[in-house]
Amino acid sequence: MSRPIPRRSSSFLALCACGLLQAHSLQKVERADEAMGTTFSIVAYGAERARVDAAVAAAFEEVHRLDRMLSNYDPASEWSAVNRGAAQGPVRVSDELFGLLAECFRYSRESEGAFDITVGPLMKVWGFYKGEGLLPHPGEVSNALARVGYGHVRIDAGTVRFDREGIELDPGGVGKGYAVDRMAEVLRSRGVRIAMISGGGSSIYGMGAPPDVPAGWCVTIRAPEDPHREAAEVALKDMSLSTSGSYEKFFRAEGRRYAHIMDPRTGYPAQGVASVSVLAPRTIDSEVWAKPYFVNGRAWTARHKPKDFRVFFCEDSKDQACDWIQ
Repeated sequence: MSRPIPRRSSSFLALCACGLLQAHSLQKVERADEAMGTTFSIVAYGAERARVDAAVAAAFEEVHRLDRMLSNYDPASEWSAVNRGAAQGPVRVSDELFGLLAECFRYSRESEGAFDITVGPLMKVWGFYKGEGLLPHPGEVSNALARVGYGHVRIDAGTVRFDREGIELDPGGVGKGYAVDRMAEVLRSRGVRIAMISGGGSSIYGMGAPPDVPAGWCVTIRAPEDPHREAAEVALKDMSLSTSGSYEKFFRAEGRRYAHIMDPRTGYPAQGVASVSVLAPRTIDSEVWAKPYFVNGRAWTARHKPKDFRVFFCEDSKDQACDWIQ
């Protein structure tokens, strides 16, 4: 068994200028903070700086609340309580967590199992849980697969139960997107109508349009192999954009590259795609669907994506061709 050193690249999403002018009377507030193991940031505009400051502070309070609820590293979190006890019997959860889990299982059904929040044992056996990256023995993959599958989770009447030992839920594929959407709701409830919210640089929501740029917040999708080269540019206006890529976290072993985007049905990292970016009205949708679109591939995506989604594919080929699926 080899233990290669993983390589990581910078974020695939970045703000671009889009001719932004500064001749306006709105007050601009920028803030960043750490939560969910990454950096969340907000750029917001409003007529009164004190009100915008208070709204931004409340949005960060919300992401920290969600971090306390959804963390699978914090033994005191509600998520950890489910992982600890659901194999022994039903664990009662809050209405909020129950609703989020119900959405996750809907994503799993609609993606034909390509999205699965029970994928944690596979991420661990491949060394991606803490970022090391290693090539497991096939027997280890088979053992991990026996503890993976959303069908082993039962949710009913406000409770969660696992039908076997070793099942655990991993919030990594859904937590940031859900948090960004909740932060946007907090800002709106406090009167902010113009803001950009970023979760780790890979999931972004543009609320309204910044001053002097009526098309919306300009965001660059960077080329997978070259963070200094643009692959595409979009304007977000009450819209989100999330990207998943094989160059975010990967390692090489025995002449092949293995990325962290796992096919939970086979137990092996997905192959053939360099990156997928999803444009959708909700950030939870764009973050979640970027992964099964990556796993299931371009043809499946073209057949199944909703009409109000746009998807940008970069193939894992020598020329790394990129284009939109409208």
